[in-house]
Amino acid sequence: MNRRNAMGGTAATTAAVFGEVLKHHREAAGLTQEALARKVPCDRSHVARVEAGTRVPQDTFAKACDELLGTDGVLLRLWLRIDWYPEVQHPDWFERRANMDAELVTLREYQIRVMPGLLQTEDYVTALFSRRDTSPMEVEERVSARLSRQQRFLTDGGPLYLVILDESCLRNVVGSAAVMRDQCAYLLVVGQRPNIRIQVAPADNPQLERPATSMSLIKLPDGHEWVYSESLDRGHFNDDPAAYERHSQTYDVLRADTLSAPESAALIAEVMEGYGHDGQPRVQLRDMGQEQLQRSEWRQLHRGSAQLEEDQLQRRQRRRLHRSSPRYPRHRPRP
Repeated sequence: MNRRNAMGGTAATTAAVFGEVLKHHREAAGLTQEALARKVPCDRSHVARVEAGTRVPQDTFAKACDELLGTDGVLLRLWLRIDWYPEVQHPDWFERRANMDAELVTLREYQIRVMPGLLQTEDYVTALFSRRDTSPMEVEERVSARLSRQQRFLTDGGPLYLVILDESCLRNVVGSAAVMRDQCAYLLVVGQRPNIRIQVAPADNPQLERPATSMSLIKLPDGHEWVYSESLDRGHFNDDPAAYERHSQTYDVLRADTLSAPESAALIAEVMEGYGHDGQPRVQLRDMGQEQLQRSEWRQLHRGSAQLEEDQLQRRQRRRLHRSSPRYPRHRPRP
């Protein structure tokens, strides 16, 4: 399966292309690698490795270079269009899954304990990888690769993505309360995209028939369907039609019986508030050419939801008052 990036080139050349573009604009600005590194700021070796195509840069690095070199956003737009995932070493089985994500037309997921990789914020991903015995450089590269993998699902016309989160995903703290608060806020924002629906399977409903582990139901452009799940150290792929049908039915029944998307959003907002107000939302919707989401947008969304709930409460109260008030016969004129 040949994985290709959004620009139409092979993923194996994208890091080198970004490095060449950066080098061209740096030299055009009359700056050495050392001078650019001081301005970013970062180590000169970081600039050298990015230009050589051996280091995966962060989007913040691309944005800083755009501002310093006066490139009018060229580097950041290129960074967003590049599929960085193949530039980082991963187990063969997970590369196979990532290749499917790059081509699939429909993805249905059930996730327990940890947020799905396609919905994780940068801080959440960083905290997750930092738990392991991994160097800061490797963490940075893996974070960039994972965020790059999300791009296809966050663009207009992205593939259909239906996800059911076990409530444990919201309650299991990764990083800190502030990280979790931002993660919940991000779910509320991204769940409004036309191709993404997020539902939560609440912990207090024992009657829900949940899969034993996280799983993905994948449909490729040629109609081929796969069931994907993971154990401790490997991924499992199954394209047996009977197995797919069985797991698909389990998923569909769970999705029908669990909280709706609006009800799930209310639960996510409730959990988010439970993480306190010390961590202000720093959510980024990593879409093509889209700037960081402003905290005021979330507050406006939250106020709108609160106002809607208040209006519905007032209407219910008026209906109750109307039903309990005495009825008087109307005087009707005789014909």
